[in-house]
Amino acid sequence: MESPDSQPASTSFLARALRLLRPSHQHSNTSATLLLMAAVMLSRVIGYVREAYIAWAFGAGRLTDAYVAGFTIPDFLNYIVAGGAASITFISIYTRFMAEKREDEAQKTFSIIITVMTAVLAVGVLLAEVFTPQLLQIVVPKFDAEQMALCVHLTRILLPAQIFFYVGGVVSAVLLSKRLFLLPSLGPLVYNVFIILGGLFLGRRYGISSLAYGAVAGALIGPLLINVIGAARIGTGYRPSFDVRNPAFLEWARLSIPLMLGFSLVTADDWILRHFASGGLGDITRLNYAKRLFAVPIAVLGQATGQASLPFFARLFGEKRMTEFAETVNASVYRITAASFLATAWMMAAALPVIDLVYRRGKFSLTDSHTTAIYFFWFALSLAFWCAQGLYSRAFYAAGDTMTPMIACTLITIASLPVYSILFNKFSFVGLAAASDIGIFANTLILAILLQHRNLVRWDGLPWGELAKVAVVAVVAGGLSYQVTRTLPNSSTPSSDLLVLGLTTLTWAAAIAAGLWLTGSNLPQMLRTRKTSIS
Repeated sequence: MESPDSQPASTSFLARALRLLRPSHQHSNTSATLLLMAAVMLSRVIGYVREAYIAWAFGAGRLTDAYVAGFTIPDFLNYIVAGGAASITFISIYTRFMAEKREDEAQKTFSIIITVMTAVLAVGVLLAEVFTPQLLQIVVPKFDAEQMALCVHLTRILLPAQIFFYVGGVVSAVLLSKRLFLLPSLGPLVYNVFIILGGLFLGRRYGISSLAYGAVAGALIGPLLINVIGAARIGTGYRPSFDVRNPAFLEWARLSIPLMLGFSLVTADDWILRHFASGGLGDITRLNYAKRLFAVPIAVLGQATGQASLPFFARLFGEKRMTEFAETVNASVYRITAASFLATAWMMAAALPVIDLVYRRGKFSLTDSHTTAIYFFWFALSLAFWCAQGLYSRAFYAAGDTMTPMIACTLITIASLPVYSILFNKFSFVGLAAASDIGIFANTLILAILLQHRNLVRWDGLPWGELAKVAVVAVVAGGLSYQVTRTLPNSSTPSSDLLVLGLTTLTWAAAIAAGLWLTGSNLPQMLRTRKTSIS
């Protein structure tokens, strides 16, 4: 029989869970991270459905190479024109104004930034529409005439979506500044759904162009309209203004221009991969599939944590709580890096069954699976660095310094170009994946050194002994799991992939549990720890 207290406790737990899903709920650092991790995971699941549909319908070849390359110029335009506005520098300024009870100035700054930068972005979109063929000759110089014509067509469809992404990004920054995380987390979900719907309902008529039309519709409804509705509900006003002499706008420009002019390898990596792979048949697509699947743990572990952490980093720095600021950054880096080590071990061991199970159907062949799995294997090596660099970057942004990471990351990107070229010429497309790993490692290392030099976040604050324990456990677990993958017979059917994946995962999980227990690692306890001091 149910105890009298169980029903109220159950109801209370359900009420608390539902309260976290209210658009108006103000989240703590912990609840925001958990919400964004869940949303990112769901988004990546839908993103997988999107990629699996594209693989089934179009395979890996000339059409999909053109489609993937078609995003390069729109992404570049969004990055160079609006790179610092959406969720980085604007959050710091807006959060400070709200903390100082200067809401009118915050609203005015919001209006000026949207008005001015939307106008600039619109001009950029128009110019890019006109000069798309010339720009693509630089981006994918090895495309033949037919591929180039298709890529030009797709690029011109996708370009206007950047305006929707930009405005939606600024509006979502308002919501994030107020610790309202639900609606911003829904934008990517809606975007991915509309790409799939575009293919399903328009595919017969427009072919692969239907995916581009779906992307534009998804950008309008997801990142833009959902956030606009949320901002309107909390009373965020907008009045067109071109007051470029406004002090807050000038401060935003000072912080944002370095991000717009610099080129971080975090963004440029995809562009570089496409440039070198443009001469292969389907290699842009296979690299993209491997990178997109690799982006799932990056998003869940790194992106969600970084997005949730920035407002709290900014608040701690703004209140001059420097010890807590450094401790919070280091604790976040430790947890994410340690978890990434363990995830990398599983990803490398399970690369082939995962890729084959996720993508092989329709026009995506077994050969495509084997090649993509090799790329995925090598990308997985750098997971910890992709996640950690995001937190280190946001530590700089919270401190109001965008110039230092911009200069450092741009120099690293430039220095990495010969590495990509050398490794590509020596090891073909596997060399590109290895060059990506080397570049992001250098990016992370330099950011950590600069934070130490600025005395913002010191290395001795990281629990290096605990990280070493987790690294050893990950290596052992990965090696055992990989041997299981190699030993088991694989007939390359979905059922055999599931069997191999299941046994590999069980081996990995058992080795991780035993290893963390034997080494006395405090990682499980740290992952459960709730940081309530900055809620």
